[in-house]
Amino acid sequence: MHRSAKPFLILTAVTCIAMLAVGLYLQLVLDMLPCPLCVLQRYAFVAVALACLITVALPAAATRIGAAIACAASLTGAGIAIRHLWVKAHPEISCGIDPLETSLNKVFIAEWFPALFQADGLCTTEYDPILGLSIPQWALAWFTLFIFVTATVALRKRRGA
Repeated sequence: MHRSAKPFLILTAVTCIAMLAVGLYLQLVLDMLPCPLCVLQRYAFVAVALACLITVALPAAATRIGAAIACAASLTGAGIAIRHLWVKAHPEISCGIDPLETSLNKVFIAEWFPALFQADGLCTTEYDPILGLSIPQWALAWFTLFIFVTATVALRKRRGA
């Protein structure tokens, strides 16, 4: 692995873990219940973190592939955040008590870690902004940054190649 890629991947993974911790704080301390789209974004944060951490542990030859996988997970998370923002802009649409919530809550990971992966809220619930942005706006901002970082690592040419 190129020396300069490792810190970026580790920082990305740590930031994803921090985003999950912030989500738990908002949920458990401030009673902001996660909706199905919030939970899907949490899965995307986990996927990005795992892809980055696994990539750091693999031989240098796997760096570009691992970073591309992390980039794909970041793109997925950004897509979910965009969908969440669309649902919030169209309050007549709801992703609340629906098959998505029911099926998400039956996934074994949600049953093992319900505090992190159980959807109990409505996507259209309006919470106070945090530093001017809604939760899905923050998620989109972070996923966009992760796309940039992981794509840069994935597309970087190896020295001596």
